Amino acid sequence: MYSKKVMEHFTRPHNQGKISKPDGVGTVGNPVCGDIMRIYIKVASNKKKKEYIKDIKFETLGCGAAIATSSMVTDMAIGKTLEEARKITRKDVAGELEGLPPTKMHCSNLAAEALHKAIENYLSKKKGKK
Repeated sequence: MYSKKVMEHFTRPHNQGKISKPDGVGTVGNPVCGDIMRIYIKVASNKKKKEYIKDIKFETLGCGAAIATSSMVTDMAIGKTLEEARKITRKDVAGELEGLPPTKMHCSNLAAEALHKAIENYLSKKKGKK
C-alpha cells in the first residue's frame, strides 16, 4: 500500500519538532480526516541577497502519510530560496515519496499548503516591519 520511501519518512521522520522563535509558521488541517500540520521556518539571506529557508521543522498530528509528507516537504524545502520553495506542489511531494494511495493524496496537499502558509506568514510579518 505505501512505498518504501513513505515508510522510511513515517518511521524515521526528518526535521520533526519545533523551532524556537520561528520567522514563519504555517498551520493547516483537514476536518474530515483530522490531520493537523504545522511547519516552522527560519529564513536567512545568501551571498546573492536572496532569502532562503535556513531551517525548517514540523509538528504533525495525523496518519502515517501525513507524517511522511510533512517530513518530505521539509527535506525538499530546506536550503531553497523562498521563491523555489513556494513552487513545491502536492504532486512534487507525492512524487518524491514514490507515490501515495489515492485516499492519502490530500496529505501531500496539506504538507505543501503548510509550507506555503509558513512562507506567507514570514512575508506578511516582514512587510509589516517596513
